[in-house]
Amino acid sequence: MADILVALGANLPGTEGGPADTLRAALRLMPGMGIKVVRCAPFYETPALARYEQPDYVNSVAAVETALPPEGLLAMLHRIEGLFGRVRRGRWAPRVLDLDLIDYRGLITPGQSGMSGVSGMPLALPHPGVGERGFVLVPLRDVAPNWRHPVTGEGVDRLIARLPAAELAEIRRLER
Repeated sequence: MADILVALGANLPGTEGGPADTLRAALRLMPGMGIKVVRCAPFYETPALARYEQPDYVNSVAAVETALPPEGLLAMLHRIEGLFGRVRRGRWAPRVLDLDLIDYRGLITPGQSGMSGVSGMPLALPHPGVGERGFVLVPLRDVAPNWRHPVTGEGVDRLIARLPAAELAEIRRLER
């Protein structure tokens, strides 16, 4: 059985402390919500993608197991975000917690890009843009080094190799 992969990110302080503290707390909460964390990548500090100034992000990827179907898992991830104070303001906005369903056992769904699974939009799997985002691919490689993009079949190493060197240089592994 292929892994279910969830990307974690935060760049605002929350009730648990800084962004890394929030990610740790979200990971601890998941088992009680029916999401077993099997493996988790180290945390990385990465620049925000937004065109306006905001703090750097802390990112990671977790391989999880759950009995929830994809839509149910996404709804649970959004519920967890809400428990930490996440308010959806817009694309690329700063956030206290961001949990994205990246891959669900290789399933491919014809959802729309952008904020999939939000506001009635169909769930898109794999997550749109995963193949071009270093802040997801680098920790994904740590937790699932043999992962292949379900649509293109490309391995994570090949996807990372296509990223600009300047982008990769800005992704810094943090001590946990």
